Amino acid sequence: MTDTAPTPDPHLVNALRALSNPMRLQMLGWLREPERHFPMEAAIADPAEVGVCVSHIQAKAGLAQSTVSAYMAELQRAGLVRATRVGKWTHYKRDEQRIADLVAQLGRTL
Repeated sequence: MTDTAPTPDPHLVNALRALSNPMRLQMLGWLREPERHFPMEAAIADPAEVGVCVSHIQAKAGLAQSTVSAYMAELQRAGLVRATRVGKWTHYKRDEQRIADLVAQLGRTL
């Protein structure tokens, strides 16, 4: 009998790999409701429009800046977040369309 299962989409595999880390998954969850999880009065840009400053993500996570940056870069490579520079700071925002597409693709794949 021949195996006819399609090869998994590498973008889906990368997204699942990025989400396999509990802290990255939690960070993505925080970004879903930034006004609930991050101090809005300290924001230098609109979190709904631009995203949350990496320094605020770092403070909430309690991790080293380099670790948080590496985690966010992994989420960005997976297409789950978008990065925007505001001055010297990088802000991250969920890519809701990409996340919805990945959820739909996962539903069709499994």
